[in-house]
This record gives sequence, structure tokens and C-alpha cells, in this order.
Amino acid sequence: MSKDRWTEILGYLADAATDVDLDPDAKRRLESPSKVLEVSVPVRMDDGSLEVFTGWRVHHDTTRGPGKGGIRFHPDVDVREVTALAAEMTFKTAVMNLPFGGAKGGVRCDPTLLSLGELERLTRRYTWEIMPLLGPDRDVPAPDVNTDGRVMAWLMDTVSMARGEAITSSVTGKPLAIGGTAEHAGGTAAGVVMCTRDVFEELGLPIVGRRAVVQGFGKVGGPLAFLLHSAGMRVVAVSDVRGAVTNEGGLDVAGLSDYAALHGTVAGYPGGEPIDAADVFGVECELVIPAALDGAIDADVARRIGAQVIVEAANGPTTAEGDAVLHDRGIVVVPDILANAGGVTSSYFEWAQNRQGIAWLDGVAAERLHHTMHDAFAEVWAFSQTHKLSLRRAAYAIAVERVGEAMSVRGLFP
Repeated sequence: MSKDRWTEILGYLADAATDVDLDPDAKRRLESPSKVLEVSVPVRMDDGSLEVFTGWRVHHDTTRGPGKGGIRFHPDVDVREVTALAAEMTFKTAVMNLPFGGAKGGVRCDPTLLSLGELERLTRRYTWEIMPLLGPDRDVPAPDVNTDGRVMAWLMDTVSMARGEAITSSVTGKPLAIGGTAEHAGGTAAGVVMCTRDVFEELGLPIVGRRAVVQGFGKVGGPLAFLLHSAGMRVVAVSDVRGAVTNEGGLDVAGLSDYAALHGTVAGYPGGEPIDAADVFGVECELVIPAALDGAIDADVARRIGAQVIVEAANGPTTAEGDAVLHDRGIVVVPDILANAGGVTSSYFEWAQNRQGIAWLDGVAAERLHHTMHDAFAEVWAFSQTHKLSLRRAAYAIAVERVGEAMSVRGLFP
């Protein structure tokens, strides 16, 4: 996360406040997180030594419902990053019209250097420290960077043991054995493809045969490449942190996936020509999907992008300066708070099923995800066309208006 991402979020908020004539008091409330909890996380390491990590859980705003947002383990995470991510969740859940607010958490650590036992002890102690904020009606975490269903299971078990009851709805992205859902893992990628179909349709571009570039080949980018290929697109370039490959005729996505699983990278895949990972955005195509970490598309990269459309699968992949360049070039950008919201929408469905105590029939969640994503895209597209705004600015305007309305009807305590 770029260190000025919080400043960028405040800029998007200021623009949106102007676009919808937001009450100044609501704007002032949204300019500061409602809760910031910093915790010390002592962990007994396998060799008997003690390490003390620092963690955070931030509630940006919970006017519309419990806090919702992932937990990331990363050596560079800090409170400013977590605050920015929490704010993005406030606006993401609002643009999707979900009954959640925005939250985010993180621990500054390098999980690749931890054993499985150390990772579990870190997770459980961090959960214990942020326990006052957690609960199905308070704050519902989910996986994020370097966390997964296993970590969520430890988190859910820690909350349940502390409170003396099984609380499956205290977290989403869990394993199926403890109330998780099959649809959750692929929700983000599925939502990105739905937005891709919708934006191509609005622009009058047939999706079959069009060229796509995917930056990032992890738990979102990997499934995305497969789904785009299945939709009839040619995936002409893919990158990860170690390199990139390109093939004008289209990469064999299944073969690439097998190769990456075996070698831990797409670099060196024999079915494509090697290129530098930094050059992947310059590959000529119709669609670019940034699906890695934030800040990948700055002003310099934005000037080199050879696509007509960008659909943001990652959180904050485009800087404010890069976004301005893309807008000036006429490149259509479907923003992250809309495009990658299939993940949090699938989380909502998991949470709802846990609260109801009954699993939905097969296909129900997928159908509801389709309708929810399509309706949200249609609202944002219509707002952008009516008010002559970019899709990003339109999405923030809709989100800010909804949060502002909730603040207005709830009033201010005391």
C-alpha cells in the first residue's frame, strides 16, 4: 500500500462530497476513522525466544452495519495503510448496498519466516488482543494478503473459545467444515469477470476474441485468467513478482497454471515469450486487469498502458496521479470498490447463511452474486453517464451518499 493512499482516499471523498452535496458534518466524520486499535502481539517462537509483533484493527465507519474487512500479514503493513483499506471497505460495502461498514486489520510480520505453529500462535494472540472489536454484529474479518481459510479458522476458534460458544458468523472465508461456503474463494474473480462483461457490453465491444493482460497470478489473478479464457478472451500476457510471459495468440491458461504450481512462478513458461514484469502493462490489448498489490499503475505506467479498459481486481492498484492520466487518455477504468467487490459480497452471503443457521441451495449464492454485481455496475454506469463523471468518481459518489444518508437518519449520539 502506497504510504499516501489515505490521502488519496480523502481526495476521492472530497470529490464525492461535492458531487452529491454531502452534509459537511458527515464529511467530517468520514475524514477520520471511528476506532483505531493498536496492539502488541507477543509470540513464543519455536526456539523458545519471544518476539513481539505489532498489529492493528481499524473501524473506519460502522453506521451502515458491522465492520467488514480482511486481515493481512505483511512486513510493511502500518496503521496508515490499514486505515486507508478500512475506508475503502466503507465505500465498497456501500456501493454494493451491503449492510456492513468498513474495517481492516493487519500484523506487521513476514509470514514466510514463521513455522505453522508460530503462525497459529500469532493469529490467536492477535485475535485475543482485538477481541473487544470482534463479533457477528460488531466486526466480521475475512482473509486478505498472506492469510487464508486456515487463519480464519484459528480466528473463529479463538473468538468461540473466549466466549464459550461456537460463533461461525464471527468471520468469513472459513473452511467448509466450520460453516464456510464454496463460493467464497472465487467470489472476487467472478465479480471482476461480471464487471468486465458489463463494461464491454456498454462500450459495444464483443468480449470473444479480445485480448486481456493480467498482472498478478495469485489467488485472484490465477482464477481470473481461467475465467477470462473461458469467456472467450485471449489472455496474451500474465505477470507475477518474478517475471512475465506473453503470447499474442493467447496463452494456454491451464498449462500456465500447472507450470506456476510446479515452479512457483509464471517466469520461464515455455508456452510464451519472456518479458520483464514491469513491461506487462505495455502489451497491446483491449483489457488490463491489475490483480496484484496496490500502486502498480502510477502516472508513468498509465502513459504506457495499451488497453482500452482497466478492471481493477486488486485494492488500490491505481494511484491518483495514474488515474488522472488514464482519464485524460480516455481509458475506461472500473474501480476497485466496484470491480473486486465480489469477494465481500460472497462474504456477506456466507455471514447471512451462518446467521440463518442453514446453507443455501446450490446455485443460489452464484445467482445472487450475479444480480448484485450487475445491479451495482448498472447504478454506477448510469450515474457516470448522467453526471459526466468517471466510473471511479461515480462509485464513490453513490457510496458516500448512502453512508451520509445512514448518518442522517441515525442521528448523532448522545
